[in-house]
Amino acid sequence: MKKPKLLSKSYKRDKLEMFVSLSRKRSIQVMIFVGVLLYLFMVGLEIPFVFKTGFSSVSQETTMSRPHELDSKEEDFQVLRAPSRPLKNLVSQNSDSPTTQTQITALTNIVSNGKRTYLSGLSFDSKTFEPGSESGFVELHKMAKIAYRVGRKLWRELESGKLVLDLKRSENISESCVHSISLSGSDFLSNGSVMILPCGLTLGSHITVVGKPRPAHPEGDSNIALVKDGDESMVSQFQMELQGLKTVEGEDPPRILHFNPRLKGDWSGKPVIEQNTCYRMQWGSALRCEGWKSKADEETVDGQVTCEKWIRDDDEQSEQSKATWWLKRLIGRTKKVTVDWPFPFAVDKLFVLTLSAGLEGYHVTVDGKHITSFPYRTGFTLEDATGLTLSGDIDIHSIFSASLPTSHPSFAPQRHLEMSRRWQAPPLLERHVELFIGILSAGNHFTERMAVRKSWMQHNLVKSSNVVARFFVALSARKEVNVELKKEAEFFGDIVIVPYLDNYDLVVLKTVAICEYGARKLSAKYIMKCDDDTFVRVDAVIDEAMKVPEGRSLYIGNINYYHKPLRYGKWAVTYEEWPEEDYPPYANGPGYILSSDIANFIVNEFEGHKLRLFKMEDVSMGMWVEKFNSTEPVEYLHSLKFCQFGCIQNYYTAHYQSPRQMMCLWDKLLRQGKPVCCNMR
Repeated sequence: MKKPKLLSKSYKRDKLEMFVSLSRKRSIQVMIFVGVLLYLFMVGLEIPFVFKTGFSSVSQETTMSRPHELDSKEEDFQVLRAPSRPLKNLVSQNSDSPTTQTQITALTNIVSNGKRTYLSGLSFDSKTFEPGSESGFVELHKMAKIAYRVGRKLWRELESGKLVLDLKRSENISESCVHSISLSGSDFLSNGSVMILPCGLTLGSHITVVGKPRPAHPEGDSNIALVKDGDESMVSQFQMELQGLKTVEGEDPPRILHFNPRLKGDWSGKPVIEQNTCYRMQWGSALRCEGWKSKADEETVDGQVTCEKWIRDDDEQSEQSKATWWLKRLIGRTKKVTVDWPFPFAVDKLFVLTLSAGLEGYHVTVDGKHITSFPYRTGFTLEDATGLTLSGDIDIHSIFSASLPTSHPSFAPQRHLEMSRRWQAPPLLERHVELFIGILSAGNHFTERMAVRKSWMQHNLVKSSNVVARFFVALSARKEVNVELKKEAEFFGDIVIVPYLDNYDLVVLKTVAICEYGARKLSAKYIMKCDDDTFVRVDAVIDEAMKVPEGRSLYIGNINYYHKPLRYGKWAVTYEEWPEEDYPPYANGPGYILSSDIANFIVNEFEGHKLRLFKMEDVSMGMWVEKFNSTEPVEYLHSLKFCQFGCIQNYYTAHYQSPRQMMCLWDKLLRQGKPVCCNMR
């Protein structure tokens, strides 16, 4: 009886295994059947979608994912542009609504043919520059209207590709380098009192001037003349300057060396020699030689003191020193004999002055005696000194220059551009932009822009696109400059062209364009404006903005309170231009920060033809912020570290920095880890 029982158990086990096997097969068949149904369902939906939307999206995906051909040229790789950051603010809040024509136009302005835009999105129309009741600046608006009309024409010519320029021919027209130059006094005057140094100077170059100072005369400028005891002040002085005549056209050339002997008329009442440099109308710290020899612990230039001693009218030791010398000779004491010379220049007395270029600075000798040495200033090089000028109370007999460089450096500013992908702007990413920095620049400031790219625009915050920086440039009257500017904009991707004919009084339009780009194109939290000769400590600027509590409107910079307009002089403002007695509180133009709500307000006012324009852009900004502040509270934050002139220790921004100074500041920031000025002014 036990054996049949065992057979029964074995039979049941085999039957169970067969059932499990059949169940597994059925499950696999069911899954395959469901998969086929899903596939057919998806295909049924995809085919109508493709026919409705076209093949653009499919081809775009294919293009973005496809690797470039291996045999592509290097220049092809260099001009490739990264995709632009999508603009969320241009998309309608109602996702069901179709894209409007305005949105399409805006998107077209940002990305055209797969390249980044370089044209400002600020909208201009026929009524933009019609002065309304809010303005009162009729002349400025007329000027802006003409500039826009001319700029629009220049832009169309530039975009059409029909602008034929023989740039190579103009570049080849150059003066040959010569080893030496000599001019008589009459030749010098006929040349406009300028000696052209075609290739600048080099180490060992020297210039000799033979001349004669004129007698003193009454000061002609009533603003300078001093009246003492009813007598007019008498003046006799002249200036010798090395200038960078080929640095940037359309601006006052930088004074690489300003040598100014004052025989009579200095505020001290004594004859002095003053030396200095000047860059963009900003003078450096003067070196004054007043008859006292430089101290032993003072810095020398190539082993020479900066100032030699000469006999002064108030030198009480001159007679005593002579008596002491004779006394020591009588008692037999030997000592090195020192001779004190008079002031090296005298009225109606011929002198021979030689200026030589040393390793560390310039040296001046008069009649064979060393008088003064002036150390080279950061930002100026010998090859930049392409002209010597002499002016003032002096008659020139002759001028000689020798040991000049025989090789010709390139003076075309665009030659300073380094067309390397290393300096291209990073792609805009789809994430929050903390700070947008708009940099005012002129069309021919190729060197200045290159210095900014290679210095503070290399900051990690900028390279990661958390901070975005762009140059804002208007069109130049010189068509060849516009052609080069367009090439630069296309390659580097960091230039925004505002289409009007550039004019200093219309810089305010670039400021409005900065607000439009930062607030609308990027939706940046903060918008900063600076100049192309401003060095920006990016991290310090953001930290300063974050001191204001979240959600509050802010205006940060070196703020001026109760400033009054100048009614005379070069920067005079007429009552028609500004009838009020005081300016509103305003931050100095070299660097200030706004919150995005203020920037949006400015653009809305401009587009609504309600924005009051003034020729001084920093005052204009103060005026606009004051109007915003009348309805919404604004946090004004003042700091002297937004430098108006030069550089101070622990600066946030440093102004009037030459391209070489920009590189020096960046190098010090990287090496020392703290802000240190390269040349205190």
